[in-house]
Amino acid sequence: MKFSANLGFLWNKLPLTTAIHAAKEAGFDAVECHWPYDVPSKKVAKALKETGLKMIGLNTRRGNVQRGENGLAALIGREEEARLAIDEAITYADEINALNIHVMAGLATGIKAQETFISNLHYACEIAQRHDINILIEPLNKNDAPGYFLTSTGHAIDIIKTVNCKNLKLMFDCYHVQLMEGNLGNLLKNLLSYIGHIQFASVPYRGTPDHGEVDFTNLFLEIKELGWTQPLGAEYKPTGDTEETLNWLSQAKRL
Repeated sequence: MKFSANLGFLWNKLPLTTAIHAAKEAGFDAVECHWPYDVPSKKVAKALKETGLKMIGLNTRRGNVQRGENGLAALIGREEEARLAIDEAITYADEINALNIHVMAGLATGIKAQETFISNLHYACEIAQRHDINILIEPLNKNDAPGYFLTSTGHAIDIIKTVNCKNLKLMFDCYHVQLMEGNLGNLLKNLLSYIGHIQFASVPYRGTPDHGEVDFTNLFLEIKELGWTQPLGAEYKPTGDTEETLNWLSQAKRL
């Protein structure tokens, strides 16, 4: 099994380039981040080269965070801003050779919002395809992200089918999906062909995967049996120093 460290959670108090090195020293096989844009891409690319780690992905900007915005791509009347954020993410991802971009939908609802989201995803997929980058969409749970446009895998798959671009994939976050739908093993099996990246954290407290209601040892084995070979994204909230929360990692890598 291979694992990716989500630097926005695991080492979010360190500078991004330092966090990349910390992930390498801790034994991770790859890294991922949320919003790296304040750090020059050349510095990130250098750190990735020095460690030999791959950047799995990054997110488009959320918009005006002080106003509570959580993405732009489904917001009616904000298409220009959403596409500028998509352009920025694709440029940055290309410069650091990242594999995926999570296009954040935002707080919206209704048919017009869906049409806006689909139109912006068409735009994102067309440009990203030129750089061999996948576009991801991710359902978020209603407790952590109230009002978010996308909350279920079924809705996400409907959108992926409608957009009908080969490089549009599902970000399957086990934490969010378990809270909203449960049945992780069967969903992973049934949706595997649509999935571009898998993330995890314990449920319900979003901690390390060796606690909580989901038996991640068994789930990791199920994912392995499905033939999944890409790094799984550790996106949990450490309690204390991250290095002290990593007992699960060495055990999981032996599965």
